[in-house]
Amino acid sequence: MRKLKFIICLLLATGLSVRAQELRAKVTVISNRVSSQTDKKIFQTLQTALNNFLNNRKWTNDAFQSQERIECNFLINIDQALENNAFKASLTVQAARPVYNSSYLSPLVNYLDNALTFRYAQFTPLEFNENRIQGSDPLASNLTATLAYYVYIILGMDYNSFSLKGGDVYFQKAQNVVNNAPESRDITGWKAFDGMRNRYWLTENLLSARYTLVHDAMYDYFRNGFDKLYAAAPEGRKGVLEALNKLNQVNTEQPNSMILQFFMQGRSDELIRLYSKAPPDEKNRARDLLQKIDIANGPRYQQELK
Repeated sequence: MRKLKFIICLLLATGLSVRAQELRAKVTVISNRVSSQTDKKIFQTLQTALNNFLNNRKWTNDAFQSQERIECNFLINIDQALENNAFKASLTVQAARPVYNSSYLSPLVNYLDNALTFRYAQFTPLEFNENRIQGSDPLASNLTATLAYYVYIILGMDYNSFSLKGGDVYFQKAQNVVNNAPESRDITGWKAFDGMRNRYWLTENLLSARYTLVHDAMYDYFRNGFDKLYAAAPEGRKGVLEALNKLNQVNTEQPNSMILQFFMQGRSDELIRLYSKAPPDEKNRARDLLQKIDIANGPRYQQELK
């Protein structure tokens, strides 16, 4: 099995063996910004189709138990309706991972992608072939390619959190989507020249030898950190602190990198909760590191971890 079973005793007792899909995904499509002249039924149909696309497809070759499915949310906020059933939108991707021996879910991914342009005709089947991503209609292909890309990122982050660099195969799949992404003048986010914070640069960072320590830090953060908190809180905090030390080393060598911002996004609340009750010296060390790594939340760390 791919990772630690949280209810192994129950499974052994009942002899239960269930193959399930990898994701427990919820897709929400919001169309408040779109003119009332657009038939809003298309967005409800799209929402249903995307939920089926993500949850009913097999994304790995591994067997997942039902309780192992990755909790994730995809929020598509339609910004503008274009001609011929084309739309501009933003996509928020969130995923979480259960902490061992608890009901707590720790963030894996919390990311906003503002560069989603796609075409969707009502009731048209959603298709994705990782070996032939560019379809006859680039804008239609861009929708499923983008969703598949973030599925692979989520899988990579999840596997990384259970085994050292265990997610590389899925980051490589994400890079394959980047390399073969649909091309059109209306499509952005897949190229190096589209900006410094996009799908291209995320996979580039995740697969670059420059950021090997980030992968070590991911493993420390979850397996040597949060997974140990409920049995041995000091040991768990020490594991997280070791992860923060590694992230700080990367930040010193490669300041303002996308991968660090990607990992830290949405993580400040749990880190403040974790170290707010730590011994003073430990709290001070965590605060000093976090202010360097997560500059955007520096004032919060300063105030709440003093």
